[in-house]
Amino acid sequence: MSRTVVCRKYGKELEGLDNPPLPGSKGEEIFNTVSRQAWQQWQHLQTMLINEKSLDMRDPQARKYLTEQREKFLDNDTTDHAEGYVPPATD
Repeated sequence: MSRTVVCRKYGKELEGLDNPPLPGSKGEEIFNTVSRQAWQQWQHLQTMLINEKSLDMRDPQARKYLTEQREKFLDNDTTDHAEGYVPPATD
C-alpha cells in the first residue's frame, strides 16, 4: 500500500511522495504535507517558469524566486505563469 498524506494544496488525503524532494527540514515538511499529484504539478510549473524566464539556477535570486513561487503554488496563492500559457480546460 502506498503512503498517503493530507495534502496542503488539495486539503484531502492523497498518495504521498516516496522520498523528501529537497534536503533538510523543508524537504521533510513537503514530504509530510504535499501529495505526489501536487508535487508533479509544481515540477511542471517550475520547468515552464525556468524555461520561459530563462532562469539561471546558479543565481541565488532565481532560486529565491522559485522558492517563493513553490510556496505560493502549494498554498493555492496566485503564481506566475509562462507568457501566453493557457492551462488545459478541465471537464
